[in-house]
Amino acid sequence: MPKISDKQREGRRQQILEAALACFAEDGFHQTGMADIVKRSGLSHGAVYLYFQSKDDLIEALADDRHRREAVLNSVAQGSGDPIEGLHALVGVYAQWLTDSAGEARRRVGIHGWAEALRNRRVRTSVVEGIDMPRALIVALVERGQHDGLIKRDLGAEAIARVLIAIFQGFVLQKCWGQDFDIEACMAAVTGVIDGFRTTKADVKRRTRS
Repeated sequence: MPKISDKQREGRRQQILEAALACFAEDGFHQTGMADIVKRSGLSHGAVYLYFQSKDDLIEALADDRHRREAVLNSVAQGSGDPIEGLHALVGVYAQWLTDSAGEARRRVGIHGWAEALRNRRVRTSVVEGIDMPRALIVALVERGQHDGLIKRDLGAEAIARVLIAIFQGFVLQKCWGQDFDIEACMAAVTGVIDGFRTTKADVKRRTRS
């Protein structure tokens, strides 16, 4: 087999991943075979298996790719000095992702991954790692806000993080189901939820009395 450059090697790898993404988005994991992915990629069986030995390898690689993309998105929130504004920035970034038509296939595959995680430990590990990244970011923002007296201290940072993640997971499901809803209005509602975490004068008075 002739030698190829690192750039060509990465290009082929992405070609295979894009083919797998399209197949999984259309038919799910169980209805898609490696032969389908090979055909979609336009490469030979040998070329595909040189990079990925199984569907699980491809599923994990797609999840890792998604995690890297989300890490870039989440960095937006970390750049804000105000933790509340950081949470608002995170909402804005995910709203853009929900409205991006080019991301539909990735959203669908993400949902297939949630289902596959119920039966496949390897996929579950990857899915949980993907959730742990934004969860840890939100926890850090909330804890910083609580330390600075900007966010109510009687609310658990972990609980807040899981509630916000659950909200966005619900939006992803509704979007992939083809539900027609006003994302801008929904994001405004999420913004209202986040503003409800702010410390009020009454909270300060209670802490002062105690």
